[in-house]
Amino acid sequence: MDFLNFDFDEDEDQNGEMSEGSTSAEILSLTDATETAEEKAREDSSDTDLEIEDVERSFATIKGAELYIEACKLVGVVPVSYFIRNMEEPVMNLNHHGLGPKGTKAIAIALVSNTTITHLELEDNWILGEGTTYLVQMLRENCYIQEMNISNNHLNTDGAEAICRMFFNNISNIRAIQLAGNNFREEAALYFSESLMANYRVIELDLSHNEFADKAGEQLGQMLANNESLEILNLSWNQLRMKGAVALSAGLRANGSLKILNLAWNGFGNEGALALGEALKVNNVLTELDISSNHINNEGAVKLCRGLEVNGTLRILKISHNPLTVEGAIALVTSVRKNSKSRMEEINISNVLVNEGFIKLLDTVSEIRPELDVIYGGVGGYIAKKPEQLPDAMKLIQNYLDERKLRLWDFFRNMDKYGNMKIPVAEFRRTMLLQTKIPLDRAQVTELVHKLDQNRTGHVDYSHFKVQEPEQKPKEEKEEEEEP
Repeated sequence: MDFLNFDFDEDEDQNGEMSEGSTSAEILSLTDATETAEEKAREDSSDTDLEIEDVERSFATIKGAELYIEACKLVGVVPVSYFIRNMEEPVMNLNHHGLGPKGTKAIAIALVSNTTITHLELEDNWILGEGTTYLVQMLRENCYIQEMNISNNHLNTDGAEAICRMFFNNISNIRAIQLAGNNFREEAALYFSESLMANYRVIELDLSHNEFADKAGEQLGQMLANNESLEILNLSWNQLRMKGAVALSAGLRANGSLKILNLAWNGFGNEGALALGEALKVNNVLTELDISSNHINNEGAVKLCRGLEVNGTLRILKISHNPLTVEGAIALVTSVRKNSKSRMEEINISNVLVNEGFIKLLDTVSEIRPELDVIYGGVGGYIAKKPEQLPDAMKLIQNYLDERKLRLWDFFRNMDKYGNMKIPVAEFRRTMLLQTKIPLDRAQVTELVHKLDQNRTGHVDYSHFKVQEPEQKPKEEKEEEEEP
């Protein structure tokens, strides 16, 4: 199937002839007071445009809420009051509003001339492929919307085709788009593959909870090998396994832009882990990889480690809820120990029960890699026992500061290289483990990090420790107070 058969710049009229630029004309007709008879005839033959059917009405002089209300009247839907109230806000959240295709059309009409909304949320609205076409036509004219969420909208292949037309021609300013749970199957993968190979605008794409399988893995792998803009890709909860997993990994091998890749809840298995390991030997861009729940056992972990032993960019590896044991856990930590170029900060094996040998290995590695945090399930034979009570790290820090009449705010600020009151977790761990003034071990520092970064943002935000300095009185006022 040739992707170019989409006929991006053409629409078919009643006589089967093709007229160029019809989509743009249809959008512009929203604010056009007069229309020629020929244009009117063409518009009446289209089921997917945004034209206004009553030529007596002129939208040239109305915008905002008034335009939206008129659009609702013309398409026959009830206006959404939340939309009217928040049209001047940068984030518009219309999730779960039951818009349907017609309601989406009214929203699209109003958004053509909107200049304030930059983030549009439309999840779970039964938009369907028809409604997607209205949104794409709107985005041809609206250059302000940069993020859009249209997950769980039953877009199916028709919706994928409409979205990919937009990708292929780079006709919008969309930088991040969420398309999870839209029943995209194998036939939709080709659309995404060929359009994203030509796209240079989209940097974040969510295709999770769809039905991509082996053929899709091959198509998306080709896309990864050629795309030069995507930085974040979510393919979790699909059916990528065997040949598809290997092909996708081959694409990652040649990719030079992707930083975060989520492949959780697929079926990569040991064969896919081997392919990923080979990709990591070459890839020098990826910083975060999630392969949780992918049927990877100890054998697969060892194969993956072949890449981890030489990779110099990966910082976060999530490999939890795989059938790993302490043997696989040891292999993962050992790969970091062997790699002098490793920048690993987090390995998540949260379901794995380890032993004392693993703990000793981790303590040893922490001496040379203090920034490394390994999240494991517990220590075998001791998980049911009451854990040893260690002195609270924050109290130890506070006691140290009180003795020297220092402030907690200054303590954190001295570690802040960037002056934005947010310290990267890896840097914070390293600093706390290497300092000798306050005796803290790896477990205490780990607990401290969990308290200071409860939402796992990757940063220790210490802004709430800021002490308000007393306001300085003006110099003249001070002099007056000093006079007898």
